[in-house]
Amino acid sequence: MTQRDVHTVQFPVATPPDEVEVLIVGAGPVGLSAAIELHARGVRVAVIDQGRQATLIRAGAMGHTPRVVEHFRRWRVLQEIRDEWTFPPEWNRGIRLVTSLVGHELVPGPRPSFTCAGSGSAQEALRRPQTALVQVFLRHLGRQGVSVAGGWRLTELREKASGVEAVVAAADGQVRVIRAQYVVGADGGSSTVRRLAGIERQGEHATEKRLRLVVRTGDIADRVGPAPSGTNIVFNQRADGFLAAISPREWRVYAGPYPLEYEPTEQELLDTARAAFGFDLDLELASATTFYHASRVAETFRSGRVLLAGDAAHVRTPGGNLGEGFGDVVNLGWKLAAVLRGSAPGDLLDSYDSERRRHNWRIADYALERSQRTQAALADIRRIGVPDDDDSSADAQRRREAIGARLREGRLGAEGVTFDERYDDSTAIWYEDGQLDAELPWRADVYEDDARPGHRAPNGVIDPYGGTLYDRIGNDFALLVLSADRAAEQAFAAEAVARRLPFTVIHLTDPQARQVYGADVVLVRPDQHVAWRGATLPVGGAAAVFDRVLGGRPVEPAGELVSASARE
Repeated sequence: MTQRDVHTVQFPVATPPDEVEVLIVGAGPVGLSAAIELHARGVRVAVIDQGRQATLIRAGAMGHTPRVVEHFRRWRVLQEIRDEWTFPPEWNRGIRLVTSLVGHELVPGPRPSFTCAGSGSAQEALRRPQTALVQVFLRHLGRQGVSVAGGWRLTELREKASGVEAVVAAADGQVRVIRAQYVVGADGGSSTVRRLAGIERQGEHATEKRLRLVVRTGDIADRVGPAPSGTNIVFNQRADGFLAAISPREWRVYAGPYPLEYEPTEQELLDTARAAFGFDLDLELASATTFYHASRVAETFRSGRVLLAGDAAHVRTPGGNLGEGFGDVVNLGWKLAAVLRGSAPGDLLDSYDSERRRHNWRIADYALERSQRTQAALADIRRIGVPDDDDSSADAQRRREAIGARLREGRLGAEGVTFDERYDDSTAIWYEDGQLDAELPWRADVYEDDARPGHRAPNGVIDPYGGTLYDRIGNDFALLVLSADRAAEQAFAAEAVARRLPFTVIHLTDPQARQVYGADVVLVRPDQHVAWRGATLPVGGAAAVFDRVLGGRPVEPAGELVSASARE
């Protein structure tokens, strides 16, 4: 298999349709994934973008967590994304903390083992540039006949009781009006959709800036070997931050921080990049894009029939924002589909805002705090003094050990960021009595499977051939039955049919599954979050549960619980 070329991905040249159920503005990874999610749920959808192509040189997020890969698997694009590698996958050795690419490792980390291939319910993490995702998503949508049109700029939104009229213009002066039931803005941090909808942002502005560089090298295998480490965080006296391969000849490097008004010269930026590599080499500056250590989150993710996702809704310190955009899509997709098919009232969409905005603030606060910890560590490291890579003296060794100790001191995992996507203030979840008061606070570095309502449903392998629970759930509501009593199953199934809901029943007989889920019956939403669990149906039965989950109607806990079998 040869390296894929995704330097430039052309958007289709097409005329958008006159009428759709959902118009998505923005053909980046979030917008295209929203089209995949919605089309899979039977929604008529189209995508427009003012650009005509996506380019590699911006080199946004490349790392995709196991939670994101779970989405790729359900969207049936995972293997294609695996195949779209732009540098040899064997260059991936985890994230190494080093003095330079050819320098010293400051905190030795685990290495992939050829003989220990591991297994489990969680998917692997992946590193692929955004253009690789765009390429795969476009091919997938093309096979499904979904309209994606580049070169169309949104100029006006006219919201009416029955829908939205989106006025779009092409570069040749052509103007069209697209009628849609809903518009999803996935058009980036400077979102036109957000501006036209009159949605402001909250959060503090940055006081300094950094630059994300993409530099091109010649053949450097004689210095770094044929399989260098593809992902590194560099700490030395002149460079700090990521040094990550994009392709065999292109690397992403961080530079700064700089005062907001300062414009570094190209030579300054290239000198920083050379310091990250750790040796003198010819470099070409392909691009330099600015980012900030700050959080800016929309004051609402929904305004009537206009919804925001991805960077249009939230921008923050780099590290996982794209994954949160995919999380937005997965939360929103099933809700829009339910509203459009008449299975749920429009008020269900309010829960998209309440669930995702609270979650994104939680992640944004963590990311900003992590950035501040990193900058404090860097200041300490530079006070210690990072020795030159070729300094082999006893003093140099002592200082490297001291630097490694300082890095270990503040090094925390991010398991909670990856998997603890809890929704703990939602009108679309049936919480247990006293649950929210009893739950431990969210932590970025801690995750344990938790099957209480609002949490991500624990995943696991459910057959000896590797099929997972999420594979079995697919795009549906799922009722997990973990006991012999089938009365609740019958009640929920009948109610799902009456409401025209995609619904599947899964019988889990493994005692370990019963232990993990802690209940006889568990209702899981299509976004893989637990909606309700119990041994008995509440007053009002399955209908009351679906009323809450689909419409956010408050259900008073008053009244005696009755067993499912007693209701039949």
